[in-house]
Formats: sequence, structure tokens, C-alpha cells
Amino acid sequence: MVCACGLITRQNEPVPLKSISVTVSIREFVAGVSATLNYENEENVPLEAFFVFPMDEDSAVFGFEALVDGKKIVAELQERMKAHANYAEALSQGHQAFLLEEDRDSRDIFSCNVGNLPPGSKAAVTLKYVQELPLDADGALRYVLPAILNPRYQLSRRPQERGIPVVPLGDLPYTLSLVATVSSQHGIERIQCNCPLSPMEYLGDKTSAQVSLADGHKFDRDVELLIYYSEVHAPSVAVEMGSPTAKPGCLMGDPSAMVSFYPDIPEAQPPMMCGEFVFLMDRSGSMQCPMNNQDKSQQRIQAAKETLIVLLKSLPLGCYFNIYGFGSTFEAFFPNSVQYTQQTMAEALERVMLLKADLGGTEILAPLKSIYSGPSIPGHPLQLFVFTDGEVNDTFSVIKEVKSNRLKHRCFSFGIGEGASTSLIKGIARAAAGTAEFITGKERMQPKVLRALKRCLQPVAEDVSLSWELPPGLSAKMLSSEQTVIFRGQRSIAYAQLTGRMPAAEATGEVCLKYTLQGKSFENKVTFSLQPKSDANLTVHRLAAKSFLQTKDMGYGETPANDKKDVLAVSLECGVISSQTAFIAINKDLNKPVQGPVVQRDVPRPMLFGSPAMCCSPAMVPFSGARLCRSPGAAVRKKGMLLVAADAEPPRADSYSESTSVGSHCTDSEDNKLVQLISLQRADGSWDLNEGLAKVLGMSVEDAAAALPGEGADPSAWATVLAVLWLHDNHKDLRCEWELLERKAVAWIHTHAGSAVQVLVEAAIALLKSSVDPAVFAP
Repeated sequence: MVCACGLITRQNEPVPLKSISVTVSIREFVAGVSATLNYENEENVPLEAFFVFPMDEDSAVFGFEALVDGKKIVAELQERMKAHANYAEALSQGHQAFLLEEDRDSRDIFSCNVGNLPPGSKAAVTLKYVQELPLDADGALRYVLPAILNPRYQLSRRPQERGIPVVPLGDLPYTLSLVATVSSQHGIERIQCNCPLSPMEYLGDKTSAQVSLADGHKFDRDVELLIYYSEVHAPSVAVEMGSPTAKPGCLMGDPSAMVSFYPDIPEAQPPMMCGEFVFLMDRSGSMQCPMNNQDKSQQRIQAAKETLIVLLKSLPLGCYFNIYGFGSTFEAFFPNSVQYTQQTMAEALERVMLLKADLGGTEILAPLKSIYSGPSIPGHPLQLFVFTDGEVNDTFSVIKEVKSNRLKHRCFSFGIGEGASTSLIKGIARAAAGTAEFITGKERMQPKVLRALKRCLQPVAEDVSLSWELPPGLSAKMLSSEQTVIFRGQRSIAYAQLTGRMPAAEATGEVCLKYTLQGKSFENKVTFSLQPKSDANLTVHRLAAKSFLQTKDMGYGETPANDKKDVLAVSLECGVISSQTAFIAINKDLNKPVQGPVVQRDVPRPMLFGSPAMCCSPAMVPFSGARLCRSPGAAVRKKGMLLVAADAEPPRADSYSESTSVGSHCTDSEDNKLVQLISLQRADGSWDLNEGLAKVLGMSVEDAAAALPGEGADPSAWATVLAVLWLHDNHKDLRCEWELLERKAVAWIHTHAGSAVQVLVEAAIALLKSSVDPAVFAP
């Protein structure tokens, strides 16, 4: 929901946005949200206003209403063009009207028109939505209230518009309050937040808790809650009754079921050794921004370069790889993917060291087409890694391109910094059976990227299917897209419509997740009650409708004609907004129509770093960061954003209040030593005994060589043992980042040192005064 984006109009005068209040109800892994923006027209002229706000693209928006001077006006969901026409007609007759719609180019941005707000009037605009919460690797469920709306890079063929005024954070005229209630039958372990909270209150026996945002939120970051339950991996089925006013046989009239599985997929040793790995890295101007606004925060491009170094060192011998950089143009390290050898890795490493954020805007479609047009390599399936901090205005075209090539690759996407497009990042990962990650605040990029690489190197659950055992006369109609693979550590969620005759008495059903893993068949079963629960918000039904829409709705201009009918029908029936629909509310009960010319006002956005051009050079300015949106009866307008810097968005101030499991990081000097050590590793996993390694170890190369035990011992084996010990002694907390390259190193040691491994390890432990268990060198 909107935080820093606010109510935006076509002039340079502010409309008083007094406050934003958000109420969140999180039950298990589903969040229901009601967000209200309170405005007051203190002027003596009527207003037409336009506001824009970001939202997670998984959100199912199902409610929109306005409270104007005590009168509640509930919106109706209509076909989009019909809603536009009704809005324009209402304004022409002097009626007050409200219009809410999804952006034409991205499903994670919404715009709202408020027409004919009379002088002295107060208006409270409320949106309601539900969403699934993603599961982090450490078991945390993550809820994000987006506050940052990135500038949208404009393709050269689109016109540029003027900016929206910015003011220092302290001058913003509006406040934010948030109250979240969390409940789980399995119990709540803890709740963390990246923003200050009021003291948490537990309700009952720790199965329910309430938290609220402390006063004084600065609008300098998204609000993120991490919820840790006592058990998150248990399979479950939630069955919900249909609407009593809907006809049986339709989606809203029948019961709906939400099925959640978390298969226990063991880690394979050793990992798979084949694959073509292509890394597509954003090199637009905004990658010069810092990762966060703490002192000495690393630039995004620098963090990306270090991540590429770790990736290069972690790849297995014999695979294929390539690296692309993109901005307004793109360039590749090699004409086609090359085999991973010491020579190709060293060449790529030299080029990584020279990378800069110097390619202008954010145009990703052209490099994607180039990658897909390259020759496939038999026995080496393509694994595409996409990194970007920006937003593009052809999001649906990009997703469509990825989806059309889904059979030839998997796509893993990474959003860098707050404000990265959830529609783009999640959309391309979903389209090609990959995973999506977001790196915000003080979180390190490397752990999330290496986790994805580990998934690529592990066998996946394939031939995934659901089968149902239901009483006679009852059947399940799947609404979610068919899931083709499940990765180790990944949750699987599906939705179904239960059609037919529900049993009158107490009865149960069973659903079974079937899959194959390395040629073996597996089943996970769960039994559930067929006594559906009631929910006034029809949460499961809304989420089921959203899941269906995500499979069919490719955007206003990209959805095929046949699918448009299905999208429109399901959207209207379920009341969940789509690219083909819009909410329209008209207040015809004013004492008299609004008279006189309507004036537009702007609510300013915050200026986070003192200088709006901090994150880009003057040469970048022509690549305007604003993405455009059209509203009825108005010229093209620029969207709300937080920086006027080209293609840039602001980082956030600090990390989580309980950061034990989130965003651990080293000092700059420690980071430099870690990167230096990793950079020195050879493609086969070994290190040479040289000055660079000795410097990291804190000794001279002569002293390191003199401690080599026995005659005829391999200096490289000795160096590799020392390097692995140093990693364990100095960066054990970051092992997830260097685990793969350590595996290569240990395997190489056993191949080349043979029976001398134990002697080398004991001597190295003595030299480094290490407390590391020699068992880390076990084959």
C-alpha cells in the first residue's frame, strides 16, 4: 500500500494528506490488509486528485471505498473502459467520483482518481487486499508494506514528463500508523521488524500477538515484518465456504481449497555438475546508489561485482557460463556461453573487476532475446540469473518473452534495493519455474544468490501433480497453474474449486502431492475436514482468483483475446481487480453538483539524501526515471517517486530490530579480505601459494612456505588447506556464501594430496592457531 507515494495531481501545489493508517491481520501465511488514506481539502476550490502507490504483485485487491464527510461510498468493479467512461461522465455532471485501477504496464502499481472533492471536505479512501506471505530460507514469513515506488525508466519512444516536487523527510505533512495482528495455531516464536515497533503484546498462549509501528516513521524504507512460527513446514488444507449470494457451480458459489505442501527434499552429495549458467546484470545508472543509507554503505554495482566473483568461483568444472550487462544497451562477455575452465574464468574475472554502472537506462528485453536466440548446449540446461534494481515500463512484454521460452530454461530473479518491481521480479521467475528474491536494507546479496545456485546444482522434484480423494459426487477443479518443479526448501501452494455435492455430515477428504526425484516416486498426503469455514472476506476464494488471474492476465495490452474473456469474467465474478477491470464509485448524493473549475494539487514526495541526483551522474539525467500513467480526461502524468535521479530509488536506513537471522555482515576490511581470498581461487578449487594468499593470511609467503610439512608436499595443496581454514576461522557466519567453492577445494585436496591430507591439516591448524575441527576436510 502507499506510504511515500501519496496523492499526486497535475500541478505543483500540495493536497493535504493528513495520515495513512494500515491494519494487517496475518493468519498462518495469509495477510489481510485494510489501508486508509485520510485527506482534507482545506482550500476554497474543488479538487481533482490522482494518486499512485506500489503494492506487492501477489496482492488480490478486492475492496475499494471512500468515506466522504461521514458518507460511505462503496465502489463497483467494472470492465475497465466502462469504468473510465462512467467516471468521466460523473465528473462532467458535477458528481464526486473515485476510480481505482491497476497500472497498464505492471500489476504492482495502482492509481486512483479522486474527482470533484469539494472545498472543506474530508475524504478517507480505503483499499482492502489479501496476499500469501513468502517463506524465507530461515523459516520466516515476510510481510512487506511497500513505501518506495521506483522511477520507471522510459523507452526513448515515450514522451517525458515533469517531476513531482520533493521535500526533506521532516517536512512531509502526513504520518503512517500500522497495527498488525498475527495468529497461528502452531504458536509464534518471535516477530521482527526493520522499523521501530511499540512493545509487542501476546494474546493467549502465544498463538496470537499484536504489534504496531512506533510513532515517527520516516518514510525512508518499506515496512517489513518477519514472523517466525513454531512450525511452518507442516502440510495443510484450508477449505472455505462460498458466498451465499453466488450461484453454485461458479467459483464464488462453490467451496474453495488452499493446499500447502513443503516437500522434504534431501540434499544430494555431490551436487549435479552440468548446466549452462547465464548471469544478466543490471548496469544502469541507479546501480551507483548505495545498498542502504548507512555510512560507508557499499554501492550496488560493487555488491553485484562481488556476487559475480563468488558465483564464478562456485561454478563446477565442465559447466558452461556467460555474463551479460544491460542498461540502454547490452553487452556480453562472450559471443556464446563458454565452457568453465581456468582460462575462461580468469578472463571473466578480469572483466567483472572493470564493470561499472555506465549503460544508462533499464532495457532488459533485448538482452533476453539475445540469450534465448543462442544455441542450446545438449546435457546442459540453461539456468538464467537476472539482477536488477530498477523498473521497466514494458514489464508484461518481458514476462511474455520469458514465458514463451519457459521450456528451454529456468529463471532466477533478484530485486536489488527497495522499490524493485515485484511484478517484474516475481513475474519472470514464475513464468520460467524459478524463484524470486529481494535484497533490501543491510541484507547481503551473496547468500540469496548462492542459495539459488545451490538449487540449480541440486536435483529437483519433477512430474509434480496433485490427486484428490473425495466423497462421491464431489470433485476438485484446479485453479492454479500447473507447477512443473519444486526446489529443495521451497513451499508449494495450489488452489482448487470443490464442485458437486458437499457431504451433509462430518466427512474428510485427502489430497496427495506426487513427484519424482532422481527417478524415484514420492508422495506427501494430508487429510482435511470437509466442513468449510466461513470468512466474510472470502480470503481463500480471493487468493484462488488471484492465482488464476496470474496465469492468464498478461497485462492490458498483452493478454491474448481468448484469455481476456476468462480474465474479465473471473475478475468481475470474484471482485478481484485485474488489467481488464477497474473500481468505480460515484457519489450522487451531494446537496448540489460541484461548481466551478476543478484544481489539481500535488502532495510532495520525500527527498531522502539531500541531493536528488545523488545516485547518478548528470549524464544519466536524460534517462528519466518516471514511468507514465494515463488517467481519464487528463494528459499523461508522471508517477509518484522518491528520487528525481535517473532510474534510481533510495535505499533504507537500517536493518531489522532483531537482526540475528537477517542481514549479518562484515566490516569493510573483512569483506575485502574475503573477496581477495575468493578471487585468488582457481577454477578447479585450489589456491596457489603466493603473495596474495599470504597477505590475506597475515604472514609472508616465505613463512607460509617454510611451514610446509614434509618433503615433496604439494605447495598448492598446502595453500588450499590454509585458505579453507581461514574461511572457517574468519567467516564461519557467512559459510552459506562460500560453501560451494569450499566443496570444490576439499574435493581437490583429496584428489591431489591423497594420504598427506591429515598431515597438511594438522600442520595448518598449528600454523594458524586454528580451532577448526579437522572433520571439515572429510571427503
